[in-house]
Amino acid sequence: MLKILAISGSLRSSSSNTTILRALMGLVPKNTNFSIYAGIGNLPHFNPEFDDELVLISVRNWRTQLQESDAVIFCTPEYAHGVPGALKNALDWIVSSGEFMHKPTAVISASPSMDGGAKANASLVETLKVMMAEIVVGSTLCIPGVSAKLSPEGEIKDPQTERSLRSLLDNLIGSIDKI
Repeated sequence: MLKILAISGSLRSSSSNTTILRALMGLVPKNTNFSIYAGIGNLPHFNPEFDDELVLISVRNWRTQLQESDAVIFCTPEYAHGVPGALKNALDWIVSSGEFMHKPTAVISASPSMDGGAKANASLVETLKVMMAEIVVGSTLCIPGVSAKLSPEGEIKDPQTERSLRSLLDNLIGSIDKI
């Protein structure tokens, strides 16, 4: 069974980015375990002095979930033209430990703005590439005007957005055996 780990860049439980990841759960094939990592807000501020055998349980859990996944999907908002601090902090904890080396990865940004968080998307892709993640061709997506594309119940109500998400997911899953 394939394991995909999804990470929202937002700490808000009602965020549109987390809602998109929840909606993606309904689009994955039956042979796929899709889970959303919920511990990003529990990670301590990154300090390399604490990154040794005494590393905190929350950091070990974060690393373990990444190691055990076959692929990763991020969905993030854009704050001040970049990724939210909590997401950047989570990534800082794994820069030197190698969990993203050659890991198939997809990046989604969703924003009420008309560019769909394109700057955060580009920034996250660049950071992940430095960490040697395998950014899968056809697995990056910016979703502009996101609030108009989600129903109050958290369903994707825009057919083009749903098609784009399905395509992203297909490209990611299709790359797993090839990398």
